[in-house]
Amino acid sequence: MRSKAERAGLAAILEVDSAGTHGYHEGELPDQRARRVAASRGYDLSRLRARRVNDQDFSRFDRILAMDRQNLSILRRSCPAEHQSKLGLFLGYAKGLAADEVPDPYYGGVEGFEKVLDLCEAAARGLVEAFARQDADGTGDRR
Repeated sequence: MRSKAERAGLAAILEVDSAGTHGYHEGELPDQRARRVAASRGYDLSRLRARRVNDQDFSRFDRILAMDRQNLSILRRSCPAEHQSKLGLFLGYAKGLAADEVPDPYYGGVEGFEKVLDLCEAAARGLVEAFARQDADGTGDRR
C-alpha cells in the first residue's frame, strides 16, 4: 500500500499501518515466506513488526480494513459505535475479483503467499485510486 501510494504521489498525505486482531506475534517480523515473496516484487518488509489493533486506532484512522470476515467481526465488536463506518474488507477495493477475503497463507507453501500478495496488490491499487479521487476533489481525510 505504501509503495502504491508513493507512486501515485500520495505518500505525504496517507498514513498506512498494519495491525492484527490478536497479539500472538507482537513485535515479530512478518513471516519469512512473506518477506521473501514481497522482496521478489521489490517490497521491503524489514521495518514491519507485528502489533495488535488498539483503541486509539479507531479514532486515528479513517479506514480500518480487515483481510477477512472473521477479523472484521472482531473489529466490529471492539470498535466504538461512532467509528463503525470506518470498518470494511480490504478486498472491497479490488476491482474484478470474485474473492472478498484474503486467505491466510500461513499453513501452506510459498504459492499461498504469492496469491495473497496478488490480492493485496489489487486491493491497494483500488484503495489508492479511491484516495486519489478524494484528493482530486478535496473530500475526506487520507489516513
